[in-house]
Amino acid sequence: MPDASILGLPLANPVIVGSGLLTDQERNIRRLVERGAGAVVTKTIHPNPPQGLDERIIRLPVGMLNSTTYSKRSVNHWLDVLRSFADDRLPVIASLHADSPAELAALAKDVETTGCQALELGISCLNEEEGLEDDNPDRVYAYTSETRGRTTLPLSVKLAVGEGLQDRVRAAIAGGADAITLSDTIGGAAVDPATGRLELNGVFGYSGPGLKPLVLAAVWQLRRRGVELPIMGCGGVSSGRDVADYLSVGANVAQVYTALHTDMYETLERIVAETRDLTGSSAGAPLPAETPQEAAI
Repeated sequence: MPDASILGLPLANPVIVGSGLLTDQERNIRRLVERGAGAVVTKTIHPNPPQGLDERIIRLPVGMLNSTTYSKRSVNHWLDVLRSFADDRLPVIASLHADSPAELAALAKDVETTGCQALELGISCLNEEEGLEDDNPDRVYAYTSETRGRTTLPLSVKLAVGEGLQDRVRAAIAGGADAITLSDTIGGAAVDPATGRLELNGVFGYSGPGLKPLVLAAVWQLRRRGVELPIMGCGGVSSGRDVADYLSVGANVAQVYTALHTDMYETLERIVAETRDLTGSSAGAPLPAETPQEAAI
């Protein structure tokens, strides 16, 4: 399987472990790299994460609902951990968010001092700020541009598929993003058959196989409309076939997360091996830009 790269990181393969509860511990991250991950994205680091929330995971027949938000570990803890990763030259991407663009920019600057080589801005978390109903292009631009102004590190902006995606991608590009991660979780709900009430008492983040067709379509459309920025496809990856599908529609790499909640390390090794078998010498490439008569993004 040929080498891949994203955000300036040379990768042994295009399979990246996405941000979540499984990447909230240094030990897990190190073992995921050892077991074959091309790179690992940390749990989202936040200088003031919400406290006292009922954060849980509900497994569904086709994926997972979660009401989690950000890492509860302190920024100083993460700075020490990121220094350790940098010293060992591990391919780790720091996921960051904060309550304001200025705070996020300051956090990114602090992370840069650790030797960490790349960032992912986790600014589209569904499970806070009442579902981020204001996750609009102006907000995306504000967080991205402010962060870009304070750090030279390559950064990817994580967005969710859905209404206004093209405008949000355009805003991230204008703000200085080096890549796009697509997709964050989308709103989902499940009914408890015993009570008839919603699990987790509301609408929270859905991840899993149901996301894959939506993200494949979005990546394909972005490429057709001329978006050349690297894309990390994310949603419903549970096999090498899923990774190959993302590469086929124009993603540069694919992130896996939800599937790893079952037999984490063994599942990762299987996906990496299947990806190697399927991609061979062709790791996929972005589709050509659309023809002149088609509307640009």
